[in-house]
Amino acid sequence: MLGSKLAQTQEQPAVQRPQRVAAVNSIFRLRSHAYHIEGRMVFGFQKDGIHHQPNLQIVRMYDDQAPADDLGPSFCQRHGIGLVKTAAEALGASHGLDVDAVALIIEHGDYPVNEFGQILYPRYELFQQIIEVFKKTGKSVPIFCDKHLSYDHKKAAAMVATAKKMGFGLMAGSSLPVTWRVPQVELPRESPIEEAIVCFGYDRSYAEIYLFHALECLQSMLERRRGGETGVKSVVCLQGDAVWKACDDGRISWPLVVEAIGRSPSANVGPIRENVLKPLAILVEYADGTRGAVLNLIEAVSDFCFAGRLKGRTEPVSFYFDLPQPPGARFFDPLTWHIEQFFHTGVPPYPIERTLLTSTVLDLALHSLKDGSRPVSTPALAIRYQPPVSSGFFRGPTADRH
Repeated sequence: MLGSKLAQTQEQPAVQRPQRVAAVNSIFRLRSHAYHIEGRMVFGFQKDGIHHQPNLQIVRMYDDQAPADDLGPSFCQRHGIGLVKTAAEALGASHGLDVDAVALIIEHGDYPVNEFGQILYPRYELFQQIIEVFKKTGKSVPIFCDKHLSYDHKKAAAMVATAKKMGFGLMAGSSLPVTWRVPQVELPRESPIEEAIVCFGYDRSYAEIYLFHALECLQSMLERRRGGETGVKSVVCLQGDAVWKACDDGRISWPLVVEAIGRSPSANVGPIRENVLKPLAILVEYADGTRGAVLNLIEAVSDFCFAGRLKGRTEPVSFYFDLPQPPGARFFDPLTWHIEQFFHTGVPPYPIERTLLTSTVLDLALHSLKDGSRPVSTPALAIRYQPPVSSGFFRGPTADRH
């Protein structure tokens, strides 16, 4: 009997210790990104219909701002997390670097907005404070940077260059590419995609906030085309009647717009052009001739919807990204799961170049809009990479609930 128990014990895999995480946030309040992501690290979430408890331990938290509705102090006190006064302290401060990973979640808070409609979130500046700790200790750990790398594409490029030079994993981006899809469409790599669009509707704050999500949705699909990602030739941002003219001229595929919106349960009735008062679009011309566009059509749809045309196929490919609503906001489940895997392996689930490209396109598009919709071409758009084998989006019951 003793031998049998010993054999069973020997066969069981060793339990990996929780990864110690430093949380560096802009703000920690209800419905902030830090609240949703770090809350899941502590409380867990559902995966494949059962509870999943991440093998992570947030040891210290730094919040850049503390508003009247700040939940940071009470959350940290309840869950044994040290609430500190600087990003460096979150990583270990006098103890050096004593964490295994850093969650850099700089989204939400009271920050200035520049003339281009960009919120000046200090992602780059806090990233640099983290890097100073790495340099002082001679060690580094994986960093997850929520959403785009920076509002400034030059700062974004510097962040990626630093990660590559110092040899640590860097993951960034939107939650949308890995959330559920309806229907559950996965294009294989080397798909003959010739054109694609993403439609959505957002009017609660600056358009930049959701334009980034739309660009990440678009890029997560178009990177799977033949040859992978070979870079972008030019970017232009249009608004008002110029958007409809681009549709009429074929620069944006009107049939794809209709197809994408038709996929959504939030689609409005009536003609799209008649409903939408202030259309906004970013047009992306890729170096290999592929065309992409994202359209903010507030009165037509609220979901993020994709439609694409593949060579040799009559019918387009289309679906919408399923985003369960707050307060639960379960679309953070897939993202948090991927962050956990990344923190344990140091290898991001998709290349950081994807988010470098979307960050760059967004920055240049907003400059284009400010400059009278002038097309922008720059070597900074020549970003090449290969997509992952799997898109990594969640399948299962949430996607099937409709």
